[in-house]
Amino acid sequence: MPTDPFDAAAFRAFAHDVVDLMADHLTATGERKGPVMRWQQPNDRLAELPGLDGKGGGDPLKLMQHLCEQSNRLHHPRYMGHQVSVPQPMLSMFEALCALLNNGMAAYEMGPVHSAMEVRTLQWFTKRLGLPADADGLFTSGGSLGNLTALLVARRHAEQRHGLDQPFCVLTSDQTHYCIDRAAKILGLGPESVISVPVDEQFAMRSDKLRELANQAREQGRTPIAVIGNAGTTATGSFDPLDEIADCCEELGLWFHVDGAHGAVYALAPSVRQRLRGLERADSIVIDAHKMMQIPALVTAVLFRRGADATFGFSQQAPYIFAAEAPEPWYDRGRRTVECTKRGMGVQVYAYLSMFGEAPLIEHLEQQAELARELAGQVKAAADFELLTEPQCNIVCFRHAPAGVADLDTHNRKLRARMLDDGSFYIVQTMLPQGLYLRTTLMNPRTTEADLRAMLAGIRDVADG
Repeated sequence: MPTDPFDAAAFRAFAHDVVDLMADHLTATGERKGPVMRWQQPNDRLAELPGLDGKGGGDPLKLMQHLCEQSNRLHHPRYMGHQVSVPQPMLSMFEALCALLNNGMAAYEMGPVHSAMEVRTLQWFTKRLGLPADADGLFTSGGSLGNLTALLVARRHAEQRHGLDQPFCVLTSDQTHYCIDRAAKILGLGPESVISVPVDEQFAMRSDKLRELANQAREQGRTPIAVIGNAGTTATGSFDPLDEIADCCEELGLWFHVDGAHGAVYALAPSVRQRLRGLERADSIVIDAHKMMQIPALVTAVLFRRGADATFGFSQQAPYIFAAEAPEPWYDRGRRTVECTKRGMGVQVYAYLSMFGEAPLIEHLEQQAELARELAGQVKAAADFELLTEPQCNIVCFRHAPAGVADLDTHNRKLRARMLDDGSFYIVQTMLPQGLYLRTTLMNPRTTEADLRAMLAGIRDVADG
């Protein structure tokens, strides 16, 4: 370690070594060298990592080497696990620069250029998703916080209409991400405040049941305030019928929120965008740039069709940081979010779009959707595999179902555990009413059809082992 940790020359030398390490990591993963992950049980991993004695003196480069060796390798073409992006490598340099600059985002004077980049990036989102010219929004840390923010605004509107003492509730499909239930509890809506709407055979909300359940809730003395539609569910990548849900919300006077954390960006992809018809009618939308846009986590856009709603959720006085002008200015971003000293989230998306434009993003979206269709075809053609449903974007659920195996749930659960131990591929699992299924999320631009065939062959190998 240098005597002066702020010494620029020492930092320069260290940074060169780090970039070499990162580039070597990218080269090895791109060439499929080594495992996707080195799995250890949690207690074994903790026992292997030395505790902190407070004395310091560790070698930073060795620590970074350890991180590279032991972390999941998302840039490996055979990473097909959770919905976490494979970041565009050049963006890591912007991430490092933002960490060095450490400009906050509560007030404009804390991060002037970061604030401007956030606004320009949000303008791109609202335009490309077909929202009105006066639409606006904010960035926040993840879809859970994004959905909470949108539902807070929905509740505040409901309070203005119905008063503060109503037993509010929201309606959403039974495939909705668990963060919606958490948001309802945080907002104090109560334990029975999330009404589950059944889904069809494609795991999309049944809009015919939506009206029935909303009216039933009113008959029971509860006040529905919002419907949450899904654009790409976590378990199966399914899209709810957004246009039909929008019709119902208009008819019943309900806030229409779309959790598009995973799939809303597919509005840019010609082969999938028809599934998002009605997205532009939503009162609010959440979309994670750190899923399908090759942006490092966490970067979530919360968009509002009426721009004034972007500041409606948080209207506090803080004269030590915010000026007293009215109306609330666009440039003090802390007026819009739970977070005050948040990182400059818009920088990454602005940098990507300014460097590469939209074409590579659209190509990436189409490529992953096509790979999902290819994998579904391979599964259907195999006598010992079952496909859950045709993929709607880049998520595929299937299971190994060889003849003579009665308990497919246990069989596939054990297979997945063996795949983790092997480390050659990283896939996950999901539990659905039909049983336990293996699940792949195809997000790596270097994944090929050959990798998909090898993955199915690898499952057979561990099944026979």
